[in-house]
Amino acid sequence: MTVQDERQDDNKRKPGADRRPVTLVVDYDGADEMYRDYTENLSTGGVFVHTDRTMEPGDRVELLLSFPRLLAPLCIAGVVRWVRPVGDSDNGVGIEFVDFGDDARRELEEILEHVQERDPNYVEASLRLLLCEDNSHISKLIQEGLAPVRFAGTPLDIITVNNGRDALRLVLEEEFDIVVMDANLPMMDGITVISRLRKERRLQSLPIIVVSAGGQEIEQEAIAAGADFFLAKPMRLRQIVDTMRNLLNRRN
Repeated sequence: MTVQDERQDDNKRKPGADRRPVTLVVDYDGADEMYRDYTENLSTGGVFVHTDRTMEPGDRVELLLSFPRLLAPLCIAGVVRWVRPVGDSDNGVGIEFVDFGDDARRELEEILEHVQERDPNYVEASLRLLLCEDNSHISKLIQEGLAPVRFAGTPLDIITVNNGRDALRLVLEEEFDIVVMDANLPMMDGITVISRLRKERRLQSLPIIVVSAGGQEIEQEAIAAGADFFLAKPMRLRQIVDTMRNLLNRRN
């Protein structure tokens, strides 16, 4: 999650002058992170926001909550109640939401449920790919190669991790359409991750592609654990795209 100050001027004014609300854009990686932040933090009626902007208690704020492919950001009005000044290791502001009674909270929660379910009235359609690769160079090449690719006209949202433990946690907590996973991951190897995922009923049909330079032995272990397809390293981007397309078509 990152926070941007949408207004660049200092907006200085004489003492007692009316202050326009400061607009802070909160960018999340995706719908699940936004929903989790609301559940754990925003639903309490306030939030701490990291920002380098100089602000004072009483300043009015508009928080715009957004993530890639959200059709329109969600807006919450608030007031700065306390400040940690710029230069502090954890600088930012404490914001209390205004006009956030039961009706407003229920309305926002209903919208967030639609967003989390990727309702096309709220979120542009996309396919979520989890890329699990501990080699940052290879991961970057795959991301750059897949970024412009469309599957039946639908773009990809690519989420990356570099270890098996995070891969397991993310797939259990969030929704993905397909997974590309290296067999040899730190913290937890890819074969173990797949074995655990396949124990979950809702994940038994999740397309999983394993990539490895481990040869036939690793291929056999991956397929036995529940992988749908194995690609031997070094592989071409076209092999990944064609395999993803075939598996997604088969699932649909």
